[in-house]
Amino acid sequence: MSFFKKLLGFKNKKEKDLSSNDVKNKEKNLLTKDVQQYYPDKTVLKKKEVFRDKKVTEQKSVQKEESVVKKKIVIDQKLDSKNELVNLEKPVKDHKPILKKGAINKKEIISKTNKFVFSKFFSKQKKEALNKGLKKTSTSFFNKISKLIIGKSKVNDEILDELEEILISSDVGVKTTLKIIDNIESRVAKDKFISSEELDSILKEEIMEVIVSSDEESHFNISKNRPHVILVVGVNGVGKTTSIGKMANYYKTTGLKVVIGAADTFRAAAIEQLEIWAERVGVEIVKQEMGSDPASVAFDTLESAINKKADVVLIDTAGRLHNKTNLMNELSKIKRVLQKKNIEAPHEVLLVIDGSTGQNAFEQAKQFTNVTEITSLAVTKLDGTAKGGVVLGISDQFKIPIKFIGVGEALDDLQLFNKKEFIDSFFNKS
Repeated sequence: MSFFKKLLGFKNKKEKDLSSNDVKNKEKNLLTKDVQQYYPDKTVLKKKEVFRDKKVTEQKSVQKEESVVKKKIVIDQKLDSKNELVNLEKPVKDHKPILKKGAINKKEIISKTNKFVFSKFFSKQKKEALNKGLKKTSTSFFNKISKLIIGKSKVNDEILDELEEILISSDVGVKTTLKIIDNIESRVAKDKFISSEELDSILKEEIMEVIVSSDEESHFNISKNRPHVILVVGVNGVGKTTSIGKMANYYKTTGLKVVIGAADTFRAAAIEQLEIWAERVGVEIVKQEMGSDPASVAFDTLESAINKKADVVLIDTAGRLHNKTNLMNELSKIKRVLQKKNIEAPHEVLLVIDGSTGQNAFEQAKQFTNVTEITSLAVTKLDGTAKGGVVLGISDQFKIPIKFIGVGEALDDLQLFNKKEFIDSFFNKS
């Protein structure tokens, strides 16, 4: 009886005291299978079905989203099954290959684009090598600076005079030293008071200003008209052959195909040394017999590079300076011959100088700039000397950007010159 009373709406006293919400909940709980056959209103059941269907739909949506994310991760990390590179900027369903078949790997494809190949990223390992390579220079320099400012409260004429001597003794060069000192004097006069503690940061800023580096020069882009030809010059004994081998290694590690030309056909063992480096790095070398015409070797090298679709050509040249006229004629002939195959060649003329020779490096740079146009510098052997200041003077006086510096004997110790990192290591007191 109580069952039908409840069905027909009769309520006892206890139930009357319940709130309206509690009553509705109570009624929902009474909708059992037995009641449903007498109870025509299916609203509650429909609500339950809608809720259940909505929940299932949401679960499927989440699963679908997770599936899409997983697919995108796979695509971001790998090439697709057809060995094609996908465009990661578009949604997964819209992915289309940038390149058709024939791509060997992602690294090679990217390296073939006309992008600036000189990465500005400086790894911890490279930074440690740079600090170590400039250790003698920075230690010598800052030992002198420390003695200069000890017990001094501000920068005055006496300190500036002594600083001038320190810079000159560090092989920065007279003209560059005077420029730096004049700039500091102007700042002292303007600010009236500069403490000795501020001298480091001010000197660092002024030295930064005098350096011309490769990261400021757009012409270091690899040429669109491949191969990009680099003519390497320098006197015997500066590490030219070794630098060519290490440069070949650098370009190869960036994904570029490199060919070396052994056009220094007059120096004994020059060809053999370059062969050893080519084999060590794993790049092709083009050579002829000793005493052959250097221009002929250069022509064969470029022709071979074009046929094999190489990206970079490094051509070694003779390092004789005892006869400037012959050297000038030889370099001019090489350029003319190269331009028969590529009117833009050579794209760069890189001068290798020995940083450990100090002021003699200035003379090397002067002699070669008088003979031919130099577009970039590689300064070697900085790890074995306290004369690293020569980098500052040469860059300032000749206005030639520094492209590489040698800070050790390892294969990776010929580094792309980074002005900021170089100055940081130069001022490293640890």
